[in-house]
Amino acid sequence: MTQLHDLTALDQQAALRAGEISPVELVSHYLTRIERLDDGLGAFVEVTAETARQRASVLAQSAPEGTLWGLPFADKDLVPRAGVPTRFGSRLHERFVPDVTGDQAAVLDEAGGISLGKTNTPEFGLTGYTETRIAPPARDPWNTANGAGGSSGGAATAVAAGLLPFAPASDGGGSIRIPAATVGLVGIKPSRGRVPFASALDSPGGLPVAGPIARTVADAALLLDVQVGGRDYAYATRAPGAESFLDAIGRGAVSARIGVTCVSPWDEDDNIVLDADAARAVDVAAALLTGSGHDVDALDWRPRGYARMFTTLWRTSAARMALTDEQLTHVEPITAWLAREGRALTGAQVLDALAAATVFERETITAFAPVDAVLTPALALPARPIGWFHPTDPAENFSQQVRSAPYSSFVNVAGLPAIVVPVTLDASGHPVCVQLIGRPGGEATIIALAAALEERVGRMPRPAVWDQ
Repeated sequence: MTQLHDLTALDQQAALRAGEISPVELVSHYLTRIERLDDGLGAFVEVTAETARQRASVLAQSAPEGTLWGLPFADKDLVPRAGVPTRFGSRLHERFVPDVTGDQAAVLDEAGGISLGKTNTPEFGLTGYTETRIAPPARDPWNTANGAGGSSGGAATAVAAGLLPFAPASDGGGSIRIPAATVGLVGIKPSRGRVPFASALDSPGGLPVAGPIARTVADAALLLDVQVGGRDYAYATRAPGAESFLDAIGRGAVSARIGVTCVSPWDEDDNIVLDADAARAVDVAAALLTGSGHDVDALDWRPRGYARMFTTLWRTSAARMALTDEQLTHVEPITAWLAREGRALTGAQVLDALAAATVFERETITAFAPVDAVLTPALALPARPIGWFHPTDPAENFSQQVRSAPYSSFVNVAGLPAIVVPVTLDASGHPVCVQLIGRPGGEATIIALAAALEERVGRMPRPAVWDQ
């Protein structure tokens, strides 16, 4: 028997608008699943059941208005919501309750969405895994001995387990794509400047942007359209009235030139070993795209000098956090290490890294210019066991994150859009994703290509918890 969470977000949207289900019914369904299942998953750090039901009741008394009218979502716990604890994954903020709602949440509210609470995230969103001192780890629903990646780990867990239809997330070095790929979902990292309220234009190197995690490409496009369409267009690279990303799927992918590479910019500085299943997924995706009439060929790309530049940028970002020396003794070892390392940098080192990032961006865009999209692995390694990332040696911890996900952060440095999408299964039946990287502002192309891959692959299986 089909359950409400079996429906895609688009199907739920249609059913809500047709009056076949009510916002109250849909919200209650998801809240019941969260209450029953999340203890073993770690997707949520706060559930706002009463507030969600009240909002659903109010919406049910009105005509459908807004793209997300009646659809549930949850805020990543880096995003403030007035009256709701916002902990940023840190013991330092265990009791913090903001009185102002952040734009990333407000935009979805204005579109008619209903927040069910806060999803799990690592401390200040700094790591590619979601294990903290203040909450249970976010787990991969396919195998709960493994983590869900990060920093949007709770969001990915919730969507993969059928606790949400989709989820807003953020990505400063892979934080949408790493967890989405870890649990076999679709995740979109938009171009720098694409999402007005999370443009990355105000951060060192222009790294962090907002985007969606979803089960299908169309559901991800639906949420991205809302995120891009919200608030001030003055800071966005997409003009009002431009074609929606959901419409781009309907139009289909025209014949495209696609470059393929398994090279990562970390290769010359770390021991990157590509998992066999990840490599096979790239081969399968390339064959499917070729069979769909696209021109697919190897891309000659050999970046140099990336590791030093990116680690300087990441440490600089951590150093900007307003933490006292006393507070640094209470945060995670990796947080304290990054902040202290960042504060030890000289102005000249930071400026050199920013200049190197600009050169890397220009050289990468130039290298990718002959093609419409670049196909890479999404991850080098599959989901890592809980506790695999070193708890007390920050340098080794950082290196482990690089070895696990070396194909993510460079896309942020280059300011390019990217999408991960599942295309194969490993021996255990776990989905394996690939990544498609687009040209600046080229989200529509890679979304259409990912949708075409999704159609060729067919329906992916779901973890056992889905049917519970």
